[in-house]
Amino acid sequence: MTDDLDPVWKALSDPTRRAILDLVRQGPRRTTEIVDAFPHLSRFGVMKHIDVLREAGLINTREEGRQRVNSLNAVPIRRIYERWVSRYEDLWADRLLRLQEDVEANLAPKGAPQDPQNNK
Repeated sequence: MTDDLDPVWKALSDPTRRAILDLVRQGPRRTTEIVDAFPHLSRFGVMKHIDVLREAGLINTREEGRQRVNSLNAVPIRRIYERWVSRYEDLWADRLLRLQEDVEANLAPKGAPQDPQNNK
């Protein structure tokens, strides 16, 4: 069974592609700027990474004359967040609140009354 987010997960699995996304997250970048940011890779290698990101829908590319300008498309990342992270927010928020209460209770001097206003 394949998932429509499989290409996104594949794209995000590579550290170079994540670094490219970090770069375009700061603002749109020409392809030559992205290539220049990775001097340890060949132009061809960087272009392959950009292609994977584009196919996953993580990068949008528009042409300006002879240049290609790449920008982040955060929609697929948002879809991952909504499917895999947001479901657990309440669970973890509740557990962290209980942990905070336990820690604060253990830090309070023994026998000292606790302020009910601090236990929100």
